Amino acid sequence: MMSELSRSLQPRHIAMISIGGIVGAGLFVGSSAAIHAAGPAILLSYLITGTLVLLVMRMLGEMAVSLPHLRSFTEFPRAGLGSWAGFVAGWLYWYFWVVTVPVEAIAGANILHAWMPSLPTLGLGLALMGVMTGVNLMSARSYGEFEFWFSSIKVAAIIAFIALAAPFALGWTAPHGATFGNLTSHGGFMPQGIVAVLAGVVTVFFSLTGAEITTVAAAESSEPTRAVARMSTSVIIRILTFYVASIFLIVSVVPWDNVKVGESPFALTLTTMGFGWASMALSVVILTAVLSCLNSAFYVCSRVLFVLAEHADAPKGLVRINSRRVPVNSVWVSALAGVLGVIADTQAHNTVFGFLVNDAGAIIVFVYIMVAVAQIRLRREREAAGEAPPAVRMWLFPWASYAAIAAMIGVLIAMNFTTMKLDLYVSLVTLFVICVACVLVRAWRGGAVRSPAA
Repeated sequence: MMSELSRSLQPRHIAMISIGGIVGAGLFVGSSAAIHAAGPAILLSYLITGTLVLLVMRMLGEMAVSLPHLRSFTEFPRAGLGSWAGFVAGWLYWYFWVVTVPVEAIAGANILHAWMPSLPTLGLGLALMGVMTGVNLMSARSYGEFEFWFSSIKVAAIIAFIALAAPFALGWTAPHGATFGNLTSHGGFMPQGIVAVLAGVVTVFFSLTGAEITTVAAAESSEPTRAVARMSTSVIIRILTFYVASIFLIVSVVPWDNVKVGESPFALTLTTMGFGWASMALSVVILTAVLSCLNSAFYVCSRVLFVLAEHADAPKGLVRINSRRVPVNSVWVSALAGVLGVIADTQAHNTVFGFLVNDAGAIIVFVYIMVAVAQIRLRREREAAGEAPPAVRMWLFPWASYAAIAAMIGVLIAMNFTTMKLDLYVSLVTLFVICVACVLVRAWRGGAVRSPAA
């Protein structure tokens, strides 16, 4: 059986997959920690981070158009830097998402447990894993449909929130007029100083990662190159709309120091405006966001393993696909890893699983930096060969690319001076281990490597 994935994802699936990768529980709940740390000035953190993520996505768009035969986000480092980079980036990216799988499963189980306290969290978490395994074993289209509808619910919820909060902030529905005074009346716009804004970039950066999932899913669409190109130009609109607009309205309607870490600032804002149903409604939306992220993480894990196996960087058996062109063994491996994570979290939350979560902290930054360096090298090679510029080009090349790399290195340095210091150190250990594994695997294979463009 040929190891060729299906082409069943439609443009509407790809569009919602990109939104689903960006908009998750990090917005609906995680933003509370960012607001609490920086006050209204957290808006600047979101704008800075949104710009950085946009630059990375634009680089991906350029490479996708230039190298349409590549089928995964992690293959761009392989093409630009060599087979070793494909190995390292692939395994780092797989690890990042395979840790996300049980994290989201447990988050969903905790929400369900609050609704049905008689059911154990472990059982609910394993049940969610079972459902997601079934969805991902059926077909790429079943994953796409699931993600389309769940992302649609998230989008509808945010649009509804903006539609309710904007008139209130403007004073049209508020009993005492416009509420924009909250932006400056509680210690000023930047109550914690510029350092808190820059530290906020570190926190927000991890909330905004996930847009690159589109480059993985695009391999199973009818027009992969076009899908990635459209994603790279539209992602900033989604970031500005769903993150910046929402956060702006939250800190306008509610005094920032009323936001409590771990509680949804969206629910607090709706309650402040007099919508008593907010808490339950947001619980449903948050559950939807969690399941959407769980589904996407599951999908990415299996496809990244599939690509690694194609290049002999993972066991060849992971290339096998079923009659619906789903990499079935890769799905099962990801499912097993997720189940073990769920069990570890419920049995020893502050030991084994806590270590794994910290371990994933800076990994996505490492991968993004590799992507950016690969883009610069590929563009230089194209120019040296006298080829025409790609249809989608990185803005202000090469300076914008260098700026993105410098900013991401800045994120890593800033982690060393925040509460994420442990995450950085453990992630560096993981990077070292995977680099050593790369050397050992290449030595075991006798130094034979695949061509970067294979």
